Amino acid sequence: MNSHAFAALAHIQILVLPVGPIPRAAFEKYAAEIRTFDSIRLGDIPAGMKDERARFMPNPLSSGYLYLSYPSHPAPPRHISLSLFRPSHFTLGIIGVAACSSTYSLASALEQFENTVLDISPEGSTFPPAKVCFAFEDEEIVGSTGLGHALPGIVSIPSVMGNKKLYIGTLLADLCSHILAELGRVYHVLESPIGNEYLNSALFPTLPSPSEMPLSISSGNFGYPSYSSQPELNSSGLAAPGIQIKRSSTAGPGVSHTASLIQRQSTIGPPAVRKRASAVGAVSSHGRLYKVLGDFFLLAGRTEDASLWYAEAIVLFKTGQDPVWHASVLEGMATVFVLDAWSAGQGLQSSVSNNGVKEPWADIYELLSQAVALYHKASELSQDHSLLALTYCTAVMRQTSLLFCTWSTKGWGALAFASMLQPGSTSYTQKTTSDSSWTNLERISSVSGVSRSQIANTVSQAHGPWLLHLGPHERLTILQSMASIYSSLGYRRKEAFILREVISCIMDLIVCGREENDLLRKSDVGSAGVDNRSENGDEVNIVGKGAVGVRQNEILEGNQSILKLLVRACKVLGVDLEAVCVAKVTDGTSSEVGGGDNNGSAVEDLDGSADAAKESFGWPELQVGVIREAIAVAEALPDPLAVARISLSALRTMHFVLASNDQYHLYQTAGRALAAMRRRGDAPAVEYWAGNPIMSLALLPLALHRLPIENLCSILTAKSSATNSLLSGIIDPFLYNPRKSSGPQSKNLIVQGEPIELTITLRNPYVFDLEIQNISLSTTGVEFESSPVSALVIPPNTLYPITIVGTAKTRGTLVFRGCIVQAPWGAPREFLLPVPTDVDQNLSARRQSAVKCESGRTKYWGLDSRPWEKDGKRLSTLLPSPKKPPQFLQCVVVPEQPLLRIRWTSLTHGAVMLYNGEESTIRLTLENISALPIGFLRLSFEDSTIGPAQEALSEGELSVFEIYETEYDLLHRKAFSWRNEKEITNILPNQKVVLSVTCVGKVGCAHGTVHISYSQVNREHEEQVPASEVFYTRQLSYPVTVTVYHMLECHDLSLMPMVDVDYDSISRRASNSVIHFPEVDDPAEWCLFAIDVRNTYGLPFEVTFEREQAGTESAAVSSTVPPGSMSRIMLPVKKFRLLDDQISQPIPTLSDRQFVVGKSKLSMEEEQAQRELFWYREELLKIVSARWKETNGDRHGDLSLRQQRLTLPMLKALRTDVVQVDLTLIVDGPDGSPQELDYSGGKYIASPNEMLYLRVEVVNSSLLPLVMTLDLIFDPAEQVLSEGVSSNIAIGKLKHDETKAVEVPLCFLCTGRFEIGAEARIMGALKNSRVGASRICISVREDG
Repeated sequence: MNSHAFAALAHIQILVLPVGPIPRAAFEKYAAEIRTFDSIRLGDIPAGMKDERARFMPNPLSSGYLYLSYPSHPAPPRHISLSLFRPSHFTLGIIGVAACSSTYSLASALEQFENTVLDISPEGSTFPPAKVCFAFEDEEIVGSTGLGHALPGIVSIPSVMGNKKLYIGTLLADLCSHILAELGRVYHVLESPIGNEYLNSALFPTLPSPSEMPLSISSGNFGYPSYSSQPELNSSGLAAPGIQIKRSSTAGPGVSHTASLIQRQSTIGPPAVRKRASAVGAVSSHGRLYKVLGDFFLLAGRTEDASLWYAEAIVLFKTGQDPVWHASVLEGMATVFVLDAWSAGQGLQSSVSNNGVKEPWADIYELLSQAVALYHKASELSQDHSLLALTYCTAVMRQTSLLFCTWSTKGWGALAFASMLQPGSTSYTQKTTSDSSWTNLERISSVSGVSRSQIANTVSQAHGPWLLHLGPHERLTILQSMASIYSSLGYRRKEAFILREVISCIMDLIVCGREENDLLRKSDVGSAGVDNRSENGDEVNIVGKGAVGVRQNEILEGNQSILKLLVRACKVLGVDLEAVCVAKVTDGTSSEVGGGDNNGSAVEDLDGSADAAKESFGWPELQVGVIREAIAVAEALPDPLAVARISLSALRTMHFVLASNDQYHLYQTAGRALAAMRRRGDAPAVEYWAGNPIMSLALLPLALHRLPIENLCSILTAKSSATNSLLSGIIDPFLYNPRKSSGPQSKNLIVQGEPIELTITLRNPYVFDLEIQNISLSTTGVEFESSPVSALVIPPNTLYPITIVGTAKTRGTLVFRGCIVQAPWGAPREFLLPVPTDVDQNLSARRQSAVKCESGRTKYWGLDSRPWEKDGKRLSTLLPSPKKPPQFLQCVVVPEQPLLRIRWTSLTHGAVMLYNGEESTIRLTLENISALPIGFLRLSFEDSTIGPAQEALSEGELSVFEIYETEYDLLHRKAFSWRNEKEITNILPNQKVVLSVTCVGKVGCAHGTVHISYSQVNREHEEQVPASEVFYTRQLSYPVTVTVYHMLECHDLSLMPMVDVDYDSISRRASNSVIHFPEVDDPAEWCLFAIDVRNTYGLPFEVTFEREQAGTESAAVSSTVPPGSMSRIMLPVKKFRLLDDQISQPIPTLSDRQFVVGKSKLSMEEEQAQRELFWYREELLKIVSARWKETNGDRHGDLSLRQQRLTLPMLKALRTDVVQVDLTLIVDGPDGSPQELDYSGGKYIASPNEMLYLRVEVVNSSLLPLVMTLDLIFDPAEQVLSEGVSSNIAIGKLKHDETKAVEVPLCFLCTGRFEIGAEARIMGALKNSRVGASRICISVREDG
């Protein structure tokens, strides 16, 4: 029953007590049956008394109710002064509940019940309680003979009774009848002159005991026998002279009850006027007597009589001489109004409508406001602050109850009346206020007409310095009620403020109770003659020379409730004291692995969104103070576990606002509390509290010689491809492939049975050394064995890396989920560390951006701005969540692999020095140091020229010709090669083998690496596993430092027809040139290959150029090139012509790359010319080769000519024409027969003014017939006299291999050097479409 119910003035308090050895469950069961009767109909109360005790008895046909309440304890003795002022505050009836059996009789129960009543009833009580004991029979002893005897004061209730509830109701009605009789007896004393004098003798008067009453005034016995004795009193005992009671007004004070008061049939009237026996009490006012009479009628359920006498009392109190009693009368009037409204609205299902402007409860509220004002006024004038403060606070709570019941039931009506009369009889209020949303609370205020602020302002009147004058229990009750109302109104901050005072009050009670127990214990020990104490005050039992400390058993009941209040109050202030919980015990361990940080989430916000959303809430200084209060409360209980949880929770959630001293203090406090529990043998593990200590988890890469490499099984049967190895960086046929970047990440490969290392980066955000008791890896998949790291100390505000070594036992997939961390005296906790993908990182970046953008722009209302409330209402939560499960660090465990090492090498310090083009052999001795045989061995190479070449190819800025040359250089001029690939097929354990690697000097190569890939491919001894498309190899690398000397340079390549060679010029350069002129059939079919070779080194070299051409004999020319000199090498090369199908082919590529259109667009003719130059150059490089040799040594090598370029003039000199044109000068001999003119030194010798004949023979070498014309060219033309025309000379149609000749007479007019040329053209074609040409030189002189 709520002690602050609005209608508490009309409640008769009945105390239900357990009697004898009754089980708690049985007592609660029977007591609950009794408490179901919260009201008794007045018509059900027996009225068999005829004396003054019948004054408050109801009429048999009365329709009202007598309201009952069942407090848990009687009023304290210090409130005895309120017995006449507030009779409803005291226990008027006592019911004992006993369970009788064969071993516990009715007489024993009655005796124990009487003793219990004497213990709890205050001495000299104005209202001796009516008492009765209900003895419930045990079902197992039905029919026992000991239960059949009836004793006065105890009622036996058989277990076989059918309608037990009806019988209990009858017994309660009988008990209420005797309570009303006691009220009549007390009033009979008060209406006497001496009684009225005592009633007006003090602010809160009390009646003395019967022995102290003056005998001269009363001739009767004014003792108060108990109900159980049931004495028979005659009328002579009631002959005390009475006080004349006059009505000052015929109408009650309430306007709404005027008609009912006028028409009522009162059962009490003013007694006859009698002469007073003495002058005692002659000056006493009757206002208090009328007020007490109204209170008694109100308790008796007769509201009409109560309203009448309250009205009479108000008239007398208007003088203002007695404000406290006046205020109490106003409270009684307000209660009467509600009871009458309840009677009028009994059974209504809807609220009473309010058609007027004024609220129906306004009059009642005004009465209570006047009462509160009068109490407050009286408290300023009186010195009795304790009881005045109680009455003042009670009046405020009654006024608040009026508004709160009206508000919570959505208006003035039947539900409001029921809530004010019996708050515990309906759960409608709890259902209405369960939804604490602002919308629902404001809707209730709008519907009910009562605002929340009005209720809060009203209840706030009870909070003030007068609370200090209340007793601990009264203060706790008032504060508890205030906190409950603030909570229902949604005023969480005010509720938290009051709850802090509630906790303070509770702790005062606990400390005082503990001190009282210590005093009682010490008194008991002192009476026993034992006074042994240790130095610190603890008791010890001395036995011989030893001493044993005694510690009292601590009572922990109720501690959790206090801590819940503490947590609730602190959460409102933004302090979460439950951030660290106690780990659950599962499977014999005191830990729960799998929890997480930040309210149970194992995956910490590693993307940083939690840090971005971290905003301060509340006043840090206030929060720190609240944390200190919470720790003080937990220490005072004492509850070491709560002390540790509070301290660690504060460190976890508020370390960024805590000062260094506070962090140290909290950490040490938690450590002391956990250590104390450990010493006592009760140390439950707490969750890990220091946030997420894992910053990153990374797999340290294996050493390169131990790293397994995945390969396709197809390479076991295919020949090694140099293209795939050298062009590995450009094997993608597309220059830009967007799918390549989004492909799967490379796998982490580890070897079965071999140790691996993982590095874990830990962080400590605190100012003290953070201790980690144990940290281990959390894995799934194949079995993984690792040793955890123990006894770890992380320095303050630092990142601390550690390394864990482990071994995978079987092959398969190994997943590293995260780490399991355990703090001292804490439970292990798993922290997951997913590997973010690009999508996750983008989403995380979007969330961080949204949180940062929202943090300063969005205003949250009230307590919604707390971090844990605000996170769920952010707009950033609307972003899509990742649909895929988190990905973790995965490793593929491959089968056991063999291991090679390089035992010996032929190089000193791994360095080799070569000339450009020189070859050298590197010998490597390998040893198998594992227990597995090697069945696969393959070598690959890298050098410093490969990377730049691959990068240039990847950029795509090279021309087609440059691309071909770059790829040719990569494929055919490799710096390293292994030419004996089939020498070694198997290497047994502990066997040694020797490999020979060829190294070629290549300009630009500064270093290189020999990669030896090996594996065990035959595993017959292992268990049969599904065939796989891949196998794994290891790679052993040997770096080589290369020094290449560039000593010979070739440049200035030229090709010229043999007929155009100036032998005189060659003779002048004979000292610096080397020329080889073999005998040739026709000089017109040959061209001269000439190139300059320069020696840039300090030693002489012998250079040799060779010609290997089909249809001709091999030829070679050698020359010694001194240091710093340059020599020109000349070598005849027979002209040739490639097929049209060959020269029309595009320039090839040596890799399968996609070509793109170059930046410079070429015409068809230019592109065709480029192709022709390329193919003729390739053919020339096949014919001519060069090599070098030290003049005074054995070192030799090749000389590359690929840097030389071919031009169009060179192409014309090298290429054979389609049509062969042969020029011959003929002169008539002495005998008149034609003969060829003398030819010497590549030219004809002629005389001036001599008739000559120019014979031109044209041969069609093509497969098609051609119609041609001939053009003759004379230089200088003005000194040559010829017959006929010199251009467009018709030759006619020539078939394949057909020859035609044309003769032209001519004469040279002077001496000198002349040139004659002939060009054959196809008739009708363009001018530049020459198909054949020839040219001769003539030296004309007088001696010719």
